[in-house]
Amino acid sequence: MSDILCVTNRKLCREDFLTRMERIARAKPAGIILREKDLSESAYRALAADVMGICRSYGVPCILHSFVHAAAALKAEAVHLPLPLLLQLGREDKARFSVLGASCHSVEEAKAAEANGCTYITAGHVFETGCKAGLPGRGLAFLKAVCGSVSLPVYAIGGIGPGNIAGVRQAGAKGACVMSGAMVCGDVQKYLGELR
Repeated sequence: MSDILCVTNRKLCREDFLTRMERIARAKPAGIILREKDLSESAYRALAADVMGICRSYGVPCILHSFVHAAAALKAEAVHLPLPLLLQLGREDKARFSVLGASCHSVEEAKAAEANGCTYITAGHVFETGCKAGLPGRGLAFLKAVCGSVSLPVYAIGGIGPGNIAGVRQAGAKGACVMSGAMVCGDVQKYLGELR
């Protein structure tokens, strides 16, 4: 079983986005987080329906991102939220999802996510990354502190690749999230194999 979550960014894709989603799903990551926050809710819902269908056909979990109402309407089992959105979510809304994730950037945020019903968190950004240009990574000591502060699975995010993923696992993370590598690599199967 993979310990890699692939996070989407259709703007990085060099081919049809749904074709890329199929390539990723075929490579069997631990899940695909559909993170297309610039879309309107209706556009996101339409795209999510297609991506959920692709994921279902390959038996890969599809984790919707930010758009809670779209996720509920599509009967999604999993949703990932920025922490402020999670903290606004009522108990009834949380109960709709068997998998609930949140993005955390400190030990305090990780503890808040756990206290608010998350089943996993992402912690980052760990290393320098083009997605956060100019911001230094928080480092492996940060990741180790987060992993030690909660009993939830922690997935590291930010600048992670084959050359540094061993350190992420040694810091106590369950796995890692990748975005740009998964969106642009020539051979998704090979790329995920290198990360494993």
